[in-house]
Amino acid sequence: MEIATTEDGLTQVRVAPLTARQGPRAALRRLLANSGYRAVPIGANAYRIVRARTPRRAPAPAANGALPAGDIVVTASKQRVSLRRYPGSITAIGGGTGTAARPAADLDALAQSTPILQTTALGPGRNKVFIRGIADSSFNGATQSTASIYFGEVQLSYSGPEPALTLVDMQSVEVMEGPQGTLYGAGAIGGVIRLTPNPVALDRVGAAIAGGVSLTSQGRPGHDLDGHVNLPIVGGVAGIRLTGYQSREGGFVDDAQRGLRDVNAVDRVGGRAALLIDPDSGWTIDASVLGQHIVGRDGGYALQGEPALTRRSRLDQPFANSIVLGRLVVTHQWGDGMQLVSATGIADSRSTDRFDASRRGYAVPIAYRNHEENQLLTQETRLSRSGANGASWVVGVALLRDQNAQDRSVGPVGNPTDIIGVTNLSRSVSVFGEITVPASASLSATVGVRGTRGRIDGDPSFRVRGGEFLAGREVTRADPTLALSYAVTPQLSAYARIQSGYRTGGLAVARGVGRVAQYDADAIRMGELGLRLMRRGTRGLSASAALSYAGWNDIQGDLVDRRGLPYTANIGDARILTLETHGDWRSGGGLAVDFAALYTRNRVTGSLASSSPLGNRRLPDTPAFSGHLGVRHERPIGRDRLRVETGVDYIGRSVLGVGDYLDIDQGRYATLGGQVGWQHHRLDLTLAVENATDTRGNRFALGNPFALVDRNQITPLRPVTVRVGAAIAW
Repeated sequence: MEIATTEDGLTQVRVAPLTARQGPRAALRRLLANSGYRAVPIGANAYRIVRARTPRRAPAPAANGALPAGDIVVTASKQRVSLRRYPGSITAIGGGTGTAARPAADLDALAQSTPILQTTALGPGRNKVFIRGIADSSFNGATQSTASIYFGEVQLSYSGPEPALTLVDMQSVEVMEGPQGTLYGAGAIGGVIRLTPNPVALDRVGAAIAGGVSLTSQGRPGHDLDGHVNLPIVGGVAGIRLTGYQSREGGFVDDAQRGLRDVNAVDRVGGRAALLIDPDSGWTIDASVLGQHIVGRDGGYALQGEPALTRRSRLDQPFANSIVLGRLVVTHQWGDGMQLVSATGIADSRSTDRFDASRRGYAVPIAYRNHEENQLLTQETRLSRSGANGASWVVGVALLRDQNAQDRSVGPVGNPTDIIGVTNLSRSVSVFGEITVPASASLSATVGVRGTRGRIDGDPSFRVRGGEFLAGREVTRADPTLALSYAVTPQLSAYARIQSGYRTGGLAVARGVGRVAQYDADAIRMGELGLRLMRRGTRGLSASAALSYAGWNDIQGDLVDRRGLPYTANIGDARILTLETHGDWRSGGGLAVDFAALYTRNRVTGSLASSSPLGNRRLPDTPAFSGHLGVRHERPIGRDRLRVETGVDYIGRSVLGVGDYLDIDQGRYATLGGQVGWQHHRLDLTLAVENATDTRGNRFALGNPFALVDRNQITPLRPVTVRVGAAIAW
């Protein structure tokens, strides 16, 4: 038989010996299991060994802030580009649970120890997430998200709040920083967050379960439980993976006016099912569905001037968020490095909020309700090829259809009055391409462009009536990329990048009851310089640093007026300078130190911003400085392992929004946490402490927009919380 390959990485792979007589195909499958490579038949008795579409066994996630060392491939670039040659900032911020006895995080929890991410803090399922300080507003509304979130190859959301998926059974969470208009289209003006689930393993049965109980000072207890099971259906050819989870975050905020304690509990339940078919013919089919539902019993804000962790309101203010996603990814891999990917996704998300809009002197409590529905359909087909010399290219076509509908009501709880809402329908087709060419052994250049033709239609009602829309508009746009990457040494590389991005406009609620108005598209251009140091082996330092400057014009913002009612408008222009660094150092004795920091200086100009003092003319929710430092130590004790880790995080001062009505201070606090873990065979036990110093900082200066005029709202950190957890895998 003949076996051929062009994969240099095979020299680093060790395999188990064959223990029984097997045919060639079965023997190759056995040898390459869990190696990250596969054998593709290319003749009657000939095979080519190529990289697997996804590794059969996911590597452990790196410490916060740094990607693991080795020959890392940046799959989010939609090509097989080595991290050493990738001309841009990308950060891995951890994986999920199932084999570690710690609670599964969502993006909001990860952002608290990841300086490049910022979030609002209205509650899980209604927060916005920002990357590297590209933040438009603290309120949810009609505007498209500044950060595009992907689940594997398909887009998870288009507008509205971040869905707060619990990151259970995840292989990785990666953040591509800065505008990504060429490869990802409209909306990715701050960057892309890519959630990659653990793949189905076709050659083994496996399962894991993890859970814990938490106790919060001055609050109610909480709990969490999650698990997964992996089952081959046809050995080596087809298999399924099922994941599920449920949790409760105990409340800790009291409402003195209603005489209630610990009102802000949050319940969450969700799950996923995935099917993988891989017949070793070069084709693979990866299909999955996920669903999640979040219910918040009441708002999590308090009031200054009241006792700690206390507020007064006449009504409960619950919220809910649900999402369902179906995806189908079909891939064909040729032996010469060419790959075809077709990814289709359908997402349906819904959120509901209720706020206390009661006025002083009125005997009847008044409730404001907002309900939003979003249906997103995406399809992308692309062809790419990566060569052994670092050359690569990708071309593709993408289709998108998104419908976002909002309805609102205000009035007494039992007799509300409907007020005007908006439906926006966005449709677009894009053609994109990018190529990386090595000019020498050290220098490579990347160029690309995306052309988009789209249409946005709006209707001032909740339901679209007969397909008739008002104020439709056409959009034609080109977004180029130009980048250089230079290998200074085998471990140190430098890069430069110029990239652009945009968000579409649309129809939105305007100032005043019963009014709607158009808001325009906004656009951003960014230049970036960076250095990346790769660790040699398993010891030493791995780090990166980047300096970027961006111009953001006609910023779209979701705002509220002085009566608490929402509206959308273009709020001005901004210039944004950022300096960031992150990395980790590892000793040979089980000691690891990770660090990350972000400095950003931005200035907003325009009539709205000019109403604030000069020092407050900033983008919302973007502290000038934030940082993270963590220390972890592991050591074997007999056949067991002991681990101890601690981390400190600092969030600098920021403002709630643009303009004198919203330039309210928030942030400027530090938190300390840590945990001790003991691993015995397949059992993992953990004792963890969150906010060990019981810091009472203000995460977010908003809880109820109808009481914002008093400027006394704070969203406190969860008080000191102790969690005991356990996990077992088999």
